[in-house]
Amino acid sequence: MSPGQRSLLFSHSLTVFLLHSSVLLSLCSRGQAVEAENVTVLEGGTAQISCRLQNYDGSIVVIQNPRRQTLFFNGTRALKDDRFQMVLFTPRLVRITLTNVSVSDEGGYFCQLYTDDTHHQVATLSVVVLPEVPIVEVKTEAVEGGEVELSCLSPRSKPPATLRWVRDRREIPGVISQQENVKTVSVSNTIRIPVERKDNGAALSCEASHPSLAGQKRIRHYRLDVHFAPTVRIVPPLGILREGDSLSLTCVVTGNPMPRDIQWSRVNDSMPERAETSGTTLIMTRLSQSHNGTYLCQAHNNYGRAADHYTLLVYENVSVSVTPTPPPDSTSQTHPLFSFPLERRDPGAVVEAHSAVPYAVIGGVLALLVFTVICVLIVTIWCSVRQKGSYLTHEASGLDEHGEVQEAFLNGNDTSQGKKEYLL
Repeated sequence: MSPGQRSLLFSHSLTVFLLHSSVLLSLCSRGQAVEAENVTVLEGGTAQISCRLQNYDGSIVVIQNPRRQTLFFNGTRALKDDRFQMVLFTPRLVRITLTNVSVSDEGGYFCQLYTDDTHHQVATLSVVVLPEVPIVEVKTEAVEGGEVELSCLSPRSKPPATLRWVRDRREIPGVISQQENVKTVSVSNTIRIPVERKDNGAALSCEASHPSLAGQKRIRHYRLDVHFAPTVRIVPPLGILREGDSLSLTCVVTGNPMPRDIQWSRVNDSMPERAETSGTTLIMTRLSQSHNGTYLCQAHNNYGRAADHYTLLVYENVSVSVTPTPPPDSTSQTHPLFSFPLERRDPGAVVEAHSAVPYAVIGGVLALLVFTVICVLIVTIWCSVRQKGSYLTHEASGLDEHGEVQEAFLNGNDTSQGKKEYLL
C-alpha cells in the first residue's frame, strides 16, 4: 500500500469516527420533555386534557388542577372527583377527561415530569357559556297615550351575548349595559316606545346572538299589553216595535282590562218587571207602552268609564200594517254625566210619521190646481176670439166709407149738398 493510499484511508476512518461520536453525544444530550395542549369546551360538556411526553424513561408524571391539587400521580387517582378520569397513559401521551364542565373548572392544568430536572407545561382550559333565551322585563306599564319601557336580559354568557329588539323586521335602538358576574357577563337592552290603543297585542321580539351559536339566535317573543279605558255601544233592533213584541239589546264593550261588571239601567225610572239581563244583553218580552224610556249600558275599568243609551218607543197595534225601513241612527242632545247623545229616536217613529200623511188633502190640492189651469186657458181663449171679431168689424166699416167717397166723386154731386171732406 502506497503512502498516499494510507493517508486517504486514515482520513476516511477519522471522518466515520467523528460522525459516530457526534451522534452519541447528541443522544446523550437529549433529555425528557413534556408538552400540553390548550382546550376550549362548552359549559356542561366534556374536556380532554392531554400531556405529550418526549423521551419518557418511566419518570413520575403528575397532573394538577388550577388550584395545584394533584389529580393523578403516575396514572393513580389522587383527588376524589369522579368527573376526572384517566383514559390514556402511554410513554408518549397521557390524557384525562373532565365531564360536566363548569366555569369554576376554568384555568391552567399542570403536566409535570419529575426527572433530575423537573419539567412542566400548562394546559389552559377555557369554558364557553352560551346565552339562554332572553328574559323580557316590563319596567313601566303600557297605558294609552304614554310610553312603555321594556328590558331584554341575558343573565349570563361568556363571551358576552349581543341583544337587539325587533318589531316588524326592523330593529328598535335601545340602551345596552353589561355587568360582570364572577366569570360570566350579564347583558341587557332597554327600550322606550310610545303606545296607543291600536298597539295592543303588537308583536315584538328580543334576539340574542353569540359567536358559539354558529349564526343561530335565541329569541324571546313578546306582545304589547296596552291598557285603555272602555268603549260601549248598544246595537239597536231593526223595524218598529209594537205592543206584544220582544226586544233584545246587545251592549258591545271593549277595554283593557275588559270591564267585568256591565250595568243596565233606565234613565229616571226603574227597570221593567219583565226585563232580564244575560251577560251584556238586555231582554224584554211582551212589550207595552209602559216600557218606553231611555235605557243605559254602563261599563268601567281602572282607566275610565263609558256608557251608551237607547230610547225605546213602543207603538199601539193598528189595522194598517206599514213595512218598516230601518233609518239611520239619529242623535241630538248629550247626557251631562256620561257625555253621550241623550236622544236616539226609535226607527219606527219615522215610518209612523210617513204613514200618517193626509193623502186626500194632497189629492184635493192637485185637483184645484188642475181646475185653475183649465179656467185660465178658457178665459185666455175667449179673450183672444173676442179681440179678433172686433178687429174685423172696424175693417168692414172703413170699407163702406171709402165707397161713398168714390161714388160722390164720380157722380159730381151738387154744391148745394154741401162740401164734404173725406180723409182716406
